[in-house]
Amino acid sequence: MATEVLTCGDGRAKTELSRKHAKTWFDARKAGEVIPVGTANPPLQPARPEKPELLDPRDVPRRRPGSLQGRIALLHAVAHIELNAVDLHWDIIARFGHVPFPIGFYDDWVKSADEESKHFNLICDCLERLGSHYGAMPAHAGMWRAAEDTAEDIMGRLAVVPMVLEARGLDVTPGMIEIFRKAKDDDAVAALEVIYGEEVGHVAFGSKWFHFLCGRENLDPKDVFHELVRKYFHGALKPPFNEEKRAEAGIPPDFYWPLTETGAVAD
Repeated sequence: MATEVLTCGDGRAKTELSRKHAKTWFDARKAGEVIPVGTANPPLQPARPEKPELLDPRDVPRRRPGSLQGRIALLHAVAHIELNAVDLHWDIIARFGHVPFPIGFYDDWVKSADEESKHFNLICDCLERLGSHYGAMPAHAGMWRAAEDTAEDIMGRLAVVPMVLEARGLDVTPGMIEIFRKAKDDDAVAALEVIYGEEVGHVAFGSKWFHFLCGRENLDPKDVFHELVRKYFHGALKPPFNEEKRAEAGIPPDFYWPLTETGAVAD
C-alpha cells in the first residue's frame, strides 16, 4: 500500500490513494484486525508529476508575499512541502518494515500521511481559487535529499525529517498565517491553521519513536540527536524557534539550540 502511493505520480491521485489506504488501515484497526506489515522495496525517489519543474533551491524565484503573485508562490511552496510529506510518511513505513516496532508506529505514520494528504488538497484548493494550481511554477528539488541521505538509517530519518524539517514548519507557519490574514484570504488562513495544529502531532510522533529507539539501545537521545543532525542535515538550524510548540511536540531547547551557528542554549 505504501509503495503504491510512492509510485503514483499525480498529486491529487497520490493523495486520494493515500487517504484510501489510510482508511483501510484504520477500519481494520477499529475492527480489531491488523493488516500484516511485511517488507517492501520502495523507490529511492517517489514518482512525481511532470510539473512543477524542480530546481536547485538557490534558483527558485523569490517573490514578495505582499503581492497576490507572492502569496500564490508561498501557497505553491507549501503544497510542494505537503506532497513531499505524504511520500515521506509512507516511505518510512515501506523502507523500514524490517525494523521491529510496535503496531502504534504504523498507526502514527499512516495517520500522518493521511493528514498530509488532506493538507496538500486544502492548499491546492486555495491555489485554484486564486486562479493557479500546483505545478504552475517551479519548486525546489532539495526536499527529498533528507530521505535519500537517511534511506538506511531509521534513527537518522526520525531525527532529520520530523524533528528538524517538520519542526521548522512550527516555527514559520504562524508568520504565514499572518500574511494571509492581512490579505483577508480566509480560506488560506483556515487551511494553514489546520496544518499548524496537526503538524505538532507529526513532530511529536518523530520525537516519540526516536526516544523509543534510543531507550531500546540505552542511548542518550540528546547526544544521538546532535550527532545524527550534524551528520545528515546540511547547515545549522536557524532561529527564531517556536519553543512552545516544539516543547508540546516533545523537543526541548537543549536539543536544537546547540545546533545553531552560535550553539548557545537560550535562557
